[in-house]
Amino acid sequence: MKRKKSASLLFLVVAALPAGAQQVFPDTTRYLREVTVEAQRIPVNTQASSPTQTLTASDLSRLPSLDVGEALKHLAGLQVRDYGGVGGMKTVDVRGLGSQHTGVVYDGVQVGDCQTGQVDLGRYSLGNVSFLSVTVGQDDDIFQSAKSLASAAVVHISTSAFDVPRRCEGLLRTGSYGFAEGTVLLSNTWHRLHASLFADGQRADGVYPFHMKNGVQRIDERRRNSDVNLWRGELNLGYDLTPRQQLRLKAYGYEAWRGLPGAVIYDNPLAQERLTDKNAFTQLTYLNRISDDFRLKGALKWNYSWMRDHDVQAQRTVENTYRQNELYASATAWHRIAGSLTAALAADLQYNHLNTTVPNCQFPTRWSNWTSLSLNCRLPWLTAVASLLSTNIWERVEIGNASPNLHRLTPAFSLSVSPMRGLHLRLGYKDIFRTPTLNDLYYTGVGRRSLKPEKSRQWNLGATWQHDSQRQHLALTLDGYYGHVTDKIVAVPKMFLWQMMNVSKVRQLGLDATARLEQSLGRRWSVNAMASYSYISATDRTNATDVYYDDQIAYTPRHSGSGDISLCTPWLTVGYSLLAVSHRYFLGYNIPDNRVDGYTDHSVSLSRLWRFGQHQLRVKLDAQNLGGHNYEVVRYYPMMGRNWKISLEVALP
Repeated sequence: MKRKKSASLLFLVVAALPAGAQQVFPDTTRYLREVTVEAQRIPVNTQASSPTQTLTASDLSRLPSLDVGEALKHLAGLQVRDYGGVGGMKTVDVRGLGSQHTGVVYDGVQVGDCQTGQVDLGRYSLGNVSFLSVTVGQDDDIFQSAKSLASAAVVHISTSAFDVPRRCEGLLRTGSYGFAEGTVLLSNTWHRLHASLFADGQRADGVYPFHMKNGVQRIDERRRNSDVNLWRGELNLGYDLTPRQQLRLKAYGYEAWRGLPGAVIYDNPLAQERLTDKNAFTQLTYLNRISDDFRLKGALKWNYSWMRDHDVQAQRTVENTYRQNELYASATAWHRIAGSLTAALAADLQYNHLNTTVPNCQFPTRWSNWTSLSLNCRLPWLTAVASLLSTNIWERVEIGNASPNLHRLTPAFSLSVSPMRGLHLRLGYKDIFRTPTLNDLYYTGVGRRSLKPEKSRQWNLGATWQHDSQRQHLALTLDGYYGHVTDKIVAVPKMFLWQMMNVSKVRQLGLDATARLEQSLGRRWSVNAMASYSYISATDRTNATDVYYDDQIAYTPRHSGSGDISLCTPWLTVGYSLLAVSHRYFLGYNIPDNRVDGYTDHSVSLSRLWRFGQHQLRVKLDAQNLGGHNYEVVRYYPMMGRNWKISLEVALP
């Protein structure tokens, strides 16, 4: 027995020799440098407690759109007011509220125009946009500025300024009626510093034929004075102070020289009005993720806009210039109170000054303050969001009397419940208003200083459903809404002049439906489709004795919709787009003489992508308005008929 034990012990010692011959390291603790992965938060439409629609970069690449305004035409509940031509102004009206109720946020900072209250979305190219989203009502993301809560609906434009550490992209595009465009996008990263540059130039003759009726007369003409030359540029700098602190600087410039073709008049086709438009802004944002439970962010912005309107009329030449200066500051604190309950406190301050050469200009100055408190409770089956916004406005003028100061509290809430996997039911309410613009208050002979804010109360009830499998993504949304607008600001005749007044009430009843499908058909084969439909009854409810009582308000179609489908193959991507709008009226009195006919716009696109190692080359052809119909979005402003564009895009690592 002893011999056996000795043999066993010898065997264990010999077996351990190789391990003992290895170098033994003592236990150590090694600290790895923290790595922060950044990505833009893209809203999930079906899980949002308020109606939210999103167009990603891949969606935008498939659409036959040049700018943000054209892309938004494909979303439900939105009416894009397009004045025609390549460089025509484009504003967005959501659910018949009017474009002044739609806010625009560009890379986290609000875009504004205190003079008109409208943002021209035709200014913003899609060349550097990573995604677009539109939210109606209360946003689920409470970590944002107070001013972002001050609109009934908000368009978020997010660029790709910091998406890719290093790249070089260029695009050349040409098309019908003398259209040409060139863009370049450069970006690079050096340790903590990131820089990107985007530049875009565009021109077009805009001389296109059109056929339309003016009364009983048929007009066969060519659109004149519709040319445009513009450029826009953007410089972005980002610096990571620490892994948890970031600085972002954006400098933007835009300049356009264009003709304003004006409304088509049978006996006077001549138009000689010219517009020069300049805009520059700089915005600095700061983000500090202090801990998992506390965050801070702030923003500073300076914005300058200058516009000259030169019109050669039959009797005289009129030239006016308009200059706006804006300073804006914002601070937001976010805190996790407990578990899934979070809160945010935000305060914004803004200064605006308007200077014009219009006779008897009062040179108004406006100080605005927004303060908001928001709460968010997010559980696996429940999302509840509520906010209270305080708005305070003070105005001063150099000549005459200023409008009274304004102080108002407005609440909002939204709720989403998931009774079963994939299905969400949502309810939302928002009480909001729009402040009279400086034109509404002080424009010579038209403005009225005693105007009250235009108030809007909106209810939304909806359901969403989403199904995901290995090869398929399907999402459906359906939202019904009720809205009531009081003290609506409109221009009405008073003696021999028109004047802005609070005279109207509007009731809104509507329905928005969307569908999205992403289907994989096999290796490198797929189908992407999205569709939308909107019904809206936005009627005048001011006075039951008026002849136009219960008539649809101006430029609001009862039915509208869109459909987009693309087939991706290893050789070619084929796309088809449809826009359809029913008839509407260009005045609130719904008689045949005020009717604007409905229209459908069919477009197709073909694109091919080649890869050469890490390099990419894409060629795309867009053919728009295949029916060739010179339909009107705005009365007497005919759109282009059949037209085409071809683009060549190169991407280098």
